[in-house]
Amino acid sequence: MFVLLLGLSCCSLFVGVIDLTPGEILTGNFEQMEIFIISRLPRLLAILCTGIGMSVAGLIMQQLCSNKFVSPTTGATISSAQLGILLALLFMPASTLWSRAIFAFATAILGTWIFVWFIQRIQFKDVVMVPLVGIMFGNVIGGITNYLAYQYEMTQALSSWLVGHFSLVLKGRYEIVWLTVPLVVLAFLFANHFNIVGLGRDFSKNLGVPYNLVLFAGLTIAAMITASIVVVVGSISYIGLIVPNVAAMYKGDKIRGTLVDTALFGALFVLVCDMIGRVIIFPYELPIELIVGILGSLIFIGLLFYRLKYGRKAIRLGSAGTSCCSAMPNLKGGADL
Repeated sequence: MFVLLLGLSCCSLFVGVIDLTPGEILTGNFEQMEIFIISRLPRLLAILCTGIGMSVAGLIMQQLCSNKFVSPTTGATISSAQLGILLALLFMPASTLWSRAIFAFATAILGTWIFVWFIQRIQFKDVVMVPLVGIMFGNVIGGITNYLAYQYEMTQALSSWLVGHFSLVLKGRYEIVWLTVPLVVLAFLFANHFNIVGLGRDFSKNLGVPYNLVLFAGLTIAAMITASIVVVVGSISYIGLIVPNVAAMYKGDKIRGTLVDTALFGALFVLVCDMIGRVIIFPYELPIELIVGILGSLIFIGLLFYRLKYGRKAIRLGSAGTSCCSAMPNLKGGADL
């Protein structure tokens, strides 16, 4: 997978309206070198960070909530980050990208905490009910965001963050997504703690793991990853929902064992979607949100059918004696938080 990602990354650098050739860049062609450094390379790095970050954020939220349908999209994290960006535009019209990021961090963390706090108080939790609650909560936040945008004539200014795209990613205005790198590393270091917390409050206490501290620390990491991406790229759905589920079908549910594969597959998925969006109506470009939405919905439907047919059975790799852990919980119920 890493070799495939590396190869497609090299191809992505030379896909665009302006033709770039490796020979011209290596010989020092100033114009092509400038395009490469200012636009193509930052775009590629933003794509990789987005795929890795959103996938890992979804993996963390699914593990902590013990529900495979929870993600930054269905957990109101993206909607909360968009509200924070709007508040920054309203109260600080001349705010920089970093100022908007701070607002987005605060609202994304708060919105995710409220969502988890709310579902903790639902007595009867169903595996489908939890994400539905998150979707409804996200729509409430989205409604507040749209109302404020219409009220203060900020709809056009907010539109850049409502649909995810990489067309505006340039050197000097994308570096916030680099925050995903240390946050992903931090998630890997605390992966075992997230696994324990995902097993429940009593199990965590028996092993001496502070349940609430680890729970909200993990949610904070996921929210900050999501907010840093939304500020630069905009809203991209399905990545945090689809990628961890596909990776778990092959590698199991243990975070430390699946995090690297989830990150690689997420980066590969976003890169492929971006390249499709660039070439399908060349020389024009489709937003990556559209491509991810189409492919993600098809994959999601496929996952549902697979789960209905095979239940908890994982996809076997290699010989008949080699298999993975169960990928997804039973459709009829989910574990309590």
